[in-house]
Amino acid sequence: MTRLLIVEDEKHQRELYAMEFEDEGYEVDQAANGKEAVDMVKNNKYDLVIMDIRMPEMDGIEALGKILSRDKKIPIIIYTAYSNYKSNFMTWTADAYVTKSSSLDEIKGKVREILASRA
Repeated sequence: MTRLLIVEDEKHQRELYAMEFEDEGYEVDQAANGKEAVDMVKNNKYDLVIMDIRMPEMDGIEALGKILSRDKKIPIIIYTAYSNYKSNFMTWTADAYVTKSSSLDEIKGKVREILASRA
């Protein structure tokens, strides 16, 4: 089963996305911040990570760097309300950059597209 990690500090949003992806047949784990995400990636294998940028303890940009320094092959989708981060160099290493104003179907499509390209 394909395993996703959803990294989002807003609990309601994180749980909603987890439920939606579970309904699509994915196994989903959740992290509330970048530090949790880095720890989870150290201890688990994920097929894809969906990550917010602005979070407490460790933001998504720092977490992205730490995750990719451990596993350069893990696909990461940056998912944020702030489109201005797209110009940040670190976000260029992500496989996709989606703003929170995007529909859930658009995000699901990106997940399917990235996973299909890695199959």
